[in-house]
Amino acid sequence: MWGHPLRVGGAELCDTQWKFCEGADQFLSGETGLGKSTLMDTLFNTKFEGEPATHTQPGVQLRSNTYDLQESNVGLKLTIVSTVGFGDQINKEDSYKPIVEFIDAQFEAYLQEELKIRRVLHTYHDSRIHACLYFIAPTGHSLKSLDLVTMKKLDSKVNIIPIIAKSDAISKSELTKFKIKITSELVSNGVQIYQFPTDDESVAEINGTMNAHLPFAVIGSTEELKIGNKMMKARQYPWGTVQVENEAHCDFVKLREMLIRVNMEDLREQTHSRHYELYRRCKLEEMGFKDTDPDSKPFSLQETYEAKRNEFLGELQKKEEEMRQMFVQRVKEKEAELKEAEKELHEKFDRLKKLHQDEKKKLEDKKKSLDDEVNAFKQRKTAAELLQSQGSQAGGSQTLKRDKEKKNLGFL
Repeated sequence: MWGHPLRVGGAELCDTQWKFCEGADQFLSGETGLGKSTLMDTLFNTKFEGEPATHTQPGVQLRSNTYDLQESNVGLKLTIVSTVGFGDQINKEDSYKPIVEFIDAQFEAYLQEELKIRRVLHTYHDSRIHACLYFIAPTGHSLKSLDLVTMKKLDSKVNIIPIIAKSDAISKSELTKFKIKITSELVSNGVQIYQFPTDDESVAEINGTMNAHLPFAVIGSTEELKIGNKMMKARQYPWGTVQVENEAHCDFVKLREMLIRVNMEDLREQTHSRHYELYRRCKLEEMGFKDTDPDSKPFSLQETYEAKRNEFLGELQKKEEEMRQMFVQRVKEKEAELKEAEKELHEKFDRLKKLHQDEKKKLEDKKKSLDDEVNAFKQRKTAAELLQSQGSQAGGSQTLKRDKEKKNLGFL
């Protein structure tokens, strides 16, 4: 995994993978202008191509880009993970979660590879994050709550190196006070930033001195200006020129030396031995693995596996029994519901049947009444016709009698 070290100018670099996290932005109006991309270009003396961030997404997105850098015969695989949209939201309460989840995902991938029966860690693409440059806006006042919360969530997962971005935006006296204020707030809030190691005598003196300069106040620029007889990276202002590599102007050189030349291997070692081991231990404990039993006797992996397997099978059988009982109970409840529904249907059918019979009886009674009325009407009609016929016959007889009388009178 660590590769074979290559020595260049007294510096040890590795020709294998080196993961580098660009870090998180400070929440600030116009926070996309803190100069993270410019500083990375300046730090590695190259132009990293990447898609421009729109910063219009609703949440934080992590964008990872891997580059193969080459200088003389030294190769370096560099992965930059930028936190796009960090602090852009109105509600920043959960802004740190995507970063934590991303780091944990890289740890989990490495753990899964490590737990394989046939491991190939020497060729495994290690995607763990080895350093986090946390960019702080040069306000000159204090850290924001977002900074403190995020760094507190990250300090057990990654090596945090705080950086004051665009440090030429404030005066030298304000910068000194700002550094002291940041350090005090980090200590009072229990945030553990990366400390350059002092246990190695060869680097103890320089690392001890550099620890006192944290957080580094940096300036980035890819523009080269002619200063004296040399071309130097600098920033030109109406009032003068700021030289990036001038230690009297900023801490860029200190950051580059500590990050790339002196402590690169220690950053990787700290990631593996501290942050990854913490994740690995917590993860295995969650899975039920332990180093010792209650009697402080060592556990073998086979015994732990068998115990965990039996525990899992017991829980599985318990869940199956619970599901079976639940199924039986649901079936009984469903049968009761169906019986109740059947009973209600029978009752409804009986009510409808009785109602139908009552309606039928009413209709039959009404029909009989109508038949009686029709018969009575027919009888009255017949009687009326008979009376009318008799009346007509009586009227004809009287008419004949009157005619005879008239004739007799006329004759006489």
